[in-house]
Amino acid sequence: MTSTDSPRGGVRRRTVLGGAAAAAAGAALTGCGGDAGGGGAPRERKKGQRITLTFWSWVPGIDRPVDLWNRRNPEVRVKVEKVSAVNGEQYAKMHAAIKAGNPPDLGQIEFPVIPGFLLDGGLRDLAPLGAARHRDKFFAWQWRQAVFGSGIYAVPQASGPMGLFVRQDLFDRWGIQVPRTWDDYETAAKEIRRHGAWIETFAPTNGNRFAGLAWQAGARWYATHGDTWIVHLDDAPTRRVADYWEALVRRKLVLTVPDRRDAWYKDLQTGAVPAWVGASWGDALLAGNAPGTKGKWRAAPLPQWRPGGRAYANWGGSTTAVFAKAGYPRDALDFAVWLNTDPQSVALLIKGGYGFPSVKAGYPAAALDADKDFFGGQPYSRVFADAGAHVDTSWQWGPGVDTLFQRLGDAFTDALADGGSFRSVLTKVQAQTVADLRDKGLKAESGT
Repeated sequence: MTSTDSPRGGVRRRTVLGGAAAAAAGAALTGCGGDAGGGGAPRERKKGQRITLTFWSWVPGIDRPVDLWNRRNPEVRVKVEKVSAVNGEQYAKMHAAIKAGNPPDLGQIEFPVIPGFLLDGGLRDLAPLGAARHRDKFFAWQWRQAVFGSGIYAVPQASGPMGLFVRQDLFDRWGIQVPRTWDDYETAAKEIRRHGAWIETFAPTNGNRFAGLAWQAGARWYATHGDTWIVHLDDAPTRRVADYWEALVRRKLVLTVPDRRDAWYKDLQTGAVPAWVGASWGDALLAGNAPGTKGKWRAAPLPQWRPGGRAYANWGGSTTAVFAKAGYPRDALDFAVWLNTDPQSVALLIKGGYGFPSVKAGYPAAALDADKDFFGGQPYSRVFADAGAHVDTSWQWGPGVDTLFQRLGDAFTDALADGGSFRSVLTKVQAQTVADLRDKGLKAESGT
């Protein structure tokens, strides 16, 4: 687990913003003339001074490692405040707090939305505080998710390589093979529908998962050319994904209810939905919300577009960021690094189900199978370890992704209601995204 070639991090391939691309993205984020990240000279805590740092997070079980920190560090107490992660509510709250001038000291921020917070000047640049000395503790491509230009804006916490969760008992009962390709997946969907169930749901408001599916297909939604952002949402790989899921929806082979809500969890419990294209952190989500199905689930690789392919993607992935107005940013950075590298803290985070650690060492691989009994004894983390090793890390996130996800959700919901095509969703949201970036004072163009 200590090698940079470890399959856990997938760093055998190009990093997201390596070299010139990092500088270009940094320039594109500061194209409006502002500062990509805020904060003046850091306040220094006096010896013996007791302070409290606030930390907004939605990670399950986050209280336990924080309690451990507080027992070990009585002078720097961290207070967790839970925020909702439904439909981007946490980010709306964070952006509002930044605008009002009263954000927390630290926040849980996913990889895709970091650029948007830089536009607000909402994050502290941790480079002047010496954050770079911790770089080699983490998988390279995940560390680079928060690096723009010469700035370092967060400490990576976990990634979310994608895979397929299935009710193996029902697949066996119905004589259905676990799909290896998307053609197989469609065949399985037809067979499952004959038994009165739906293979799963196309959740219209889940733009994050849709992005992962496009990523796997070879899409590139954002690129930079000098200080200009190029938006490629309406590209050929994304159209392929949109066409595929629209066909399943129109033929009523999948549901269209939101995932990770009460009705969806009920369908998992009853077997009405016996599969889910999810991410590594889905183990704890399923175990915690469908306890009556313990032992019946298995994890499988994400279906491929071509037989024998090994194309994977990441859904989510989180960091611990320090906000620009943090009272004591050096102490906040110390906590962020400790939270995501200390072996006991990482063990507690794994137990809570936070995803695949971004740190390269300090935990046994077996610990990642925290819900092994729920998965019938399967060492299921190997599925996601292999996926993580083959994530195409040339994917680049751009600014305004939280708004992009909301626009995708609105447009897909409208298309389902009025019969509009999914391709029209892509065309509409690409134009909206370019307009949104220009409204923020950035240079932006539609890709061709």
